[in-house]
Amino acid sequence: MESNTFEKAFSDFIDRREYDEAQNALFEMVHISFQAGWKAAGGEPPPPQPVLRLVPIEPEE
Repeated sequence: MESNTFEKAFSDFIDRREYDEAQNALFEMVHISFQAGWKAAGGEPPPPQPVLRLVPIEPEE
C-alpha cells in the first residue's frame, strides 16, 4: 500500500499545468495515429470536432 506522502506527492504532480499539457499532447498523438490507421484501413474520416483549449488566466496583482 502506498503512503499518504506518496499519494500527496502524486496528487500534486498531476495537478500541475505541465502534466495537463503532456497528457493533452499524448492524447492528440494517439488520436492522430488512430485516425491515420482508420483511413489506411479504408474508413471514412470522421467529421472535424471542435477543439476545446483551456487558457490559464493570470491572477491580478
